[in-house]
Amino acid sequence: MKKYNIQNYLRYKNDVSESIELLPRREFHEYTRDQLIVKFLPLVENLARKFSTAQQASGVMTINDLIQEGNLGLIQAVDRINWNTICEAEDQEQRLKSFLAKRIRGAIRRAIDMNRGTMRIPEHKLNEIRKNFGKDEKMVALFFNSIFLSIDEKPNNDDNPIYDIPDKSEPYNQQLLNIYLTGLLKKHLNELEYQILRLSYGLDCDKHAAKDIAKILNIQGSSSYVRVSQLKKQAVDKLILSVDHSQVLDYL
Repeated sequence: MKKYNIQNYLRYKNDVSESIELLPRREFHEYTRDQLIVKFLPLVENLARKFSTAQQASGVMTINDLIQEGNLGLIQAVDRINWNTICEAEDQEQRLKSFLAKRIRGAIRRAIDMNRGTMRIPEHKLNEIRKNFGKDEKMVALFFNSIFLSIDEKPNNDDNPIYDIPDKSEPYNQQLLNIYLTGLLKKHLNELEYQILRLSYGLDCDKHAAKDIAKILNIQGSSSYVRVSQLKKQAVDKLILSVDHSQVLDYL
């Protein structure tokens, strides 16, 4: 994607304002296709700015990139307008904005997911989460279990959604993922739980086996490695219960 500086962003805003001022005053259905696109360019910018300040797009796409993708979504949405449905609404402007905004957001989300280049979950699953405003504990569990518990042997649990999703994605962007996870772990876990997951996953070191972790953290006993596995599961469960759903959704 192209990278623009702030001066070009301000120039874009001025160009849009000038173009809108040149539009004639008409009913929405009386505008030409191109005029209607220009009319709703500010809607695209407004939605793109909301994405630009969210963790979901942070470090992935600039505001100008988001606007470009949103504009493409707007163009496609305008071509799909059913004017009979719009004209039947009591508030035609609100109905039209809702129709366009939904498709603009979808275009921006898809672009962010494509450009992120790390962990990927099928788009239909992401849409299921978003429709539920992120309040889906199974998908939060999916995020953490797929990272930490996948280190262990696959459990015999046919209901676990992790293993229903084929992994056809590129390798994780390890640096971004490690920074993200470190922040969550330090915030929600105690020092022992943090160190166990850090060593198990290898956030800033090589991955360690349970027996080695027990030795490093001075966990005593003949079954110390079992205790490490128990603490690992305990830490993951704590993350699933403690982390805000929106944080996980933004990263996905």
